Amino acid sequence: MLHDFKELMPGIDLSGLDISEYAIGQALQTVKPDLSVGNAVELPYEDNSFDLVISINTVHNLPIDECKTALREIERVSRAHSFITVDAWRNDAQEQAFLKWNLTALTYMHVEDWEKMFAKIGYTGDYYWFIAG
Repeated sequence: MLHDFKELMPGIDLSGLDISEYAIGQALQTVKPDLSVGNAVELPYEDNSFDLVISINTVHNLPIDECKTALREIERVSRAHSFITVDAWRNDAQEQAFLKWNLTALTYMHVEDWEKMFAKIGYTGDYYWFIAG
């Protein structure tokens, strides 16, 4: 995605973070200088560092307390906008489908429960759901 942003907006200042040294090692050469190894529960950036922070299918892979911390970190480093996607469901059939294929998510819940958690911890960014089935 960072490569695509660079192609669409030459000269953009961006940063990427991944917990996996392997993933960063395999990244496209065009974005490697912009990447670093790190963890979402302690983002290595100053407050209000970015106009946009994006986390797609990532924070739900953390235990719930760390997931909350990561969402607070996203809020902290964003000076304008953020967008996340997390695993969720709206009905029993979607929940059952999710439980059959989930491999890595440690925090997952009904969309209404996510929204309650966002409000409680102060996450004000945009969000959407990754829903199975």
